[in-house]
Amino acid sequence: MMTRSVFFAAVLALTAGAAGAYLFAYPALVKADAASDIQSQIDAHNSQIAQLEADIAAYQKQLDALAAEKKTLNSALAGFTVTAKQLATQIRATQNKIAAAELQIESLNGSITEKQSEIAAEQDAIAKMLRAINENESVPLVAALISSESLSAAWQTADQAVELNRALSKNIDALRGAQVALAADRDQVASQKNQLAALSSDLATQKQGVDANAASEKQLINQTSNKEASYQQLIAAKKAAETQFESELNQLQSQLNLIVNPGSLPAVGTGVLSWPFSVAFMTSCAARAGTFGNKFCITQYFGNTPFSTKNPQIYNGHGHNAIDIAAPIGTPVHAALAGTVLGVGNTDLSHNSKGQQCYSFGKWVMIKHGNGLNTMYAHLSQIEVAQGQAVETGQVIGLSGMTGYATGPHLHFGVYATDGTEIMDLGAHLGTTDGPCSKAVMPVATLAAYLNPLSYL
Repeated sequence: MMTRSVFFAAVLALTAGAAGAYLFAYPALVKADAASDIQSQIDAHNSQIAQLEADIAAYQKQLDALAAEKKTLNSALAGFTVTAKQLATQIRATQNKIAAAELQIESLNGSITEKQSEIAAEQDAIAKMLRAINENESVPLVAALISSESLSAAWQTADQAVELNRALSKNIDALRGAQVALAADRDQVASQKNQLAALSSDLATQKQGVDANAASEKQLINQTSNKEASYQQLIAAKKAAETQFESELNQLQSQLNLIVNPGSLPAVGTGVLSWPFSVAFMTSCAARAGTFGNKFCITQYFGNTPFSTKNPQIYNGHGHNAIDIAAPIGTPVHAALAGTVLGVGNTDLSHNSKGQQCYSFGKWVMIKHGNGLNTMYAHLSQIEVAQGQAVETGQVIGLSGMTGYATGPHLHFGVYATDGTEIMDLGAHLGTTDGPCSKAVMPVATLAAYLNPLSYL
């Protein structure tokens, strides 16, 4: 029979050999080179992303400058051109982010394979050690110590037994550590895949933004025959149509028999609503506070604003019933809170027999929330949801634009008391059949139902 001393030495050697075997199957130098190559590619993509984001910011400065200029056909068309360049750059930046995320997943998968090999090696080492111990258990350790030929031999046997236990514990600890690291890598892969899915969604939305911008530019060129005089006539026609529409709307609002219960509304200042744009967009607004005089890209506030006061023929003394947020055509618009889409529509489709359009909200979406509030999103270039659809906070519900009564791209964001709001067929309620807005369907509220969005953001 193998002596205890020789046995312990053999098992320790066996354990060390098994635990380190995977190092030869996966040469450290090769793995290091592969990881270094992947990281170099990731760094290259990140460098390109930084440059592209700087270009995006520069395009935004150009758009802000154009928005401040007098409204002309040239400035409007220049805005479309710059927006197209900005969207194309955003697409390139997103494509680089996708490539970097894919490389990160590749790197993590390599790490997972390495961890799995390490776990297999540790498990094999422990199994071999336990089998060897089991096979040599015919003589108890105490008996082996007593039967030792000398005290020195006895101490050697005892020391080797202690060392064997330490080796076994070390292998078990290494196995546990490898399993924890494997779980962490897998969690990181899952996170990276979620990021990749979000980036792919962003890319699809940005491509839709390119189409929306091109369609808006084409429509403007068709409406004006690419002539400045025709453009100015179009602006004047929009203002006149808006004046008529507001007059009819004010008449309808005064007839609504809707009661708003203030107790059914959330407390002012509680921040129950999120801003209807991404965090990245709102961060860019904060960086451009000098352009708008505020850090939210607001171009017109709620209530009796300077603009509404200067245009009493449009607002009829009631002020602006929402806030306007400047945003390039094709910017994703997000739901401010979870809820159900109460309605969608496009007032631009309504016109009379003379071809006069209903210039008001353009493409709009209204969402009903469970807290007594509705939110309204208007002048969209594209609608991404349908009536009756459930939406989550932050979900993209459309793309910003300049449909309806809008002479520049922005989002008209309104907050209404649910109890005081109805979606109506305007022609049926106004008793008109050939007015510009007779075929329009849109939300209408009693005056008390229009709420200041800043009270809830």
